[in-house]
Amino acid sequence: MILRAAAGLLACLAAALFVLAPSPHRKVLQLPPGVLYVQSEMVVGPDVEVRGAPSGTTLRFAPKFSGRALIVVKGWDVALRDFTVEGDRAVNDARSGLPPYDRPFSKFTRGNGVLAESVGHLRISGLHFREISGFAILLSAVTDVAIDHVAVSDSGSRNPAGRNNTSGGILLEEGTYGFQVTGCDLRNVRGNGIWTHSLYTSPRNARGLIARNRFTTLGRDAIQVGHATGVRVEENSGRWIGYPEDDTDIAGGAYPVAIDTAGNVDRSVYAGNVFRDINGKCIDLDGFHDGEIRGNTCVNLRNYGIVMNNTNPDMQSQNIRVVDNVIDGAMFGAIFVIGHDNLVARNRFVNIKADPGPPGILSAGIYLGERAERPGPARNNIIEDNVITGNQMATRCVLTAPAIRPAWNTIRNNVCRADR
Repeated sequence: MILRAAAGLLACLAAALFVLAPSPHRKVLQLPPGVLYVQSEMVVGPDVEVRGAPSGTTLRFAPKFSGRALIVVKGWDVALRDFTVEGDRAVNDARSGLPPYDRPFSKFTRGNGVLAESVGHLRISGLHFREISGFAILLSAVTDVAIDHVAVSDSGSRNPAGRNNTSGGILLEEGTYGFQVTGCDLRNVRGNGIWTHSLYTSPRNARGLIARNRFTTLGRDAIQVGHATGVRVEENSGRWIGYPEDDTDIAGGAYPVAIDTAGNVDRSVYAGNVFRDINGKCIDLDGFHDGEIRGNTCVNLRNYGIVMNNTNPDMQSQNIRVVDNVIDGAMFGAIFVIGHDNLVARNRFVNIKADPGPPGILSAGIYLGERAERPGPARNNIIEDNVITGNQMATRCVLTAPAIRPAWNTIRNNVCRADR
């Protein structure tokens, strides 16, 4: 069946849909069973719930599909439930880079599964996206959104160099407020899995929860919290982050990370997450401040464990609690610390491989630095009660940059042991 979706409340789907038990507030539109080919944007207006058939419904991009996304939400109080969206990535491998610095992804990336802009009270549950060339879900300036038990597989496209261009997963941007992404499963995604992003001049994303999601084989980050405040990242798990290596964009500076940070991020917590086999870092804290990193585990890393950074000019790396985490098998150090009034305590940094060369940032368990992107000398930090083991860790478990005086920080009660 070929459907020509047009503007309005799924107007051109009238012959294929029928209304079930309409409520005073929301119409229910039941999709027919089977595979439906969609040629242009299906526009969903306000107060609508779109459901898949009990026996299964697949909405598939028709050949020569034209539009920003297969489903475009343009009204408040919309629910999308229990159907599959199948893209055309396998036959339409158009390569695209990142948008210009002043354009959000919603105004740039095409071939998305679901797109919503400037709406509210949106519910997306039980959907399965596969072979999507853009983003499975792209939400821009949306208020009050819940994405639950969504599956994304084999999605995302490439840039002109043949590497990932961040696409394929779930993106919330431009000040999306009051969001939850829970219980989702993302596999074989070329770009980021679940992430937030806003232009520097736009409102930050706020009051979010990213929890109990699973990630397997992603070319970029599993989770990225970008330009946000008040976000909790809890009990997520994943494996093979930064794989396959052909999808990574190391040349473009996009080192894969299990949990990444960008922009200005505060009042946020990353807790209870478990990742292994990472072709990059465990947790990157570029822009993170006034928050907590607690009880996370990362095993088998090909880069640093946890790294602080201060690229965004509106923040300093300060008041960060890094407690009760496990970093097992980092290629270089366990944690790089800059800034002030941070706490690094009760962590287990074990099996650190470390650079065998002269003492320095790549051969320390914990390294207190002078700067990252901007000056941020390590001062008034507390490093205590950590267990640090690995190559040369008896003598290199806590090192400081030459300009950082020992008296500037409190270093005490750490257990340091060399494995070889």
